[in-house]
Amino acid sequence: MANVLVVDDSSTMREIVSSFLSKNGFEVAVATDGRDGLLQLRSDPGIKLVVSDFNMPNMDGLTMAEKIRTELGNQAVRIVMLTTEDNAEIRARGKAIGVTGWIVKPFRGDAVLGPFKKLCGMS
Repeated sequence: MANVLVVDDSSTMREIVSSFLSKNGFEVAVATDGRDGLLQLRSDPGIKLVVSDFNMPNMDGLTMAEKIRTELGNQAVRIVMLTTEDNAEIRARGKAIGVTGWIVKPFRGDAVLGPFKKLCGMS
C-alpha cells in the first residue's frame, strides 16, 4: 500500500520524484495521467498525498484533483501540483478545487521532504 501517488506523463519525472521519495521512506505508486491517477486512488485507500503534474494527456492534473474531491468524495488526500505552470489564475482554480500546494519545476527533493512527510503524517 502506497502513501504517495506520483502522477506525471513524463517517465523521467515520475522516476526522479518516485525514486527520491522511495529513498526517503515513502511508499510510492505512480500514474501516467489523471485517469490513471484516479484508478490508483480507487484501488489504494492508503494514499495520503498526490504529487501531480498539471499538463498531461487524457486528463490534466486539476481535472483529476476536482474529480478526487467530487467523484471520489475524497477530502482527506493532500494534492500538490508539481508543474511548470505558474499562472495565478490556474493556481487560484487549483486552490478553489482543494489543491494543497503548488511547486514549480524543477523538482528539488530536499526542499519538499519535510513538508511531504508532514502531509503524510510521518513526522
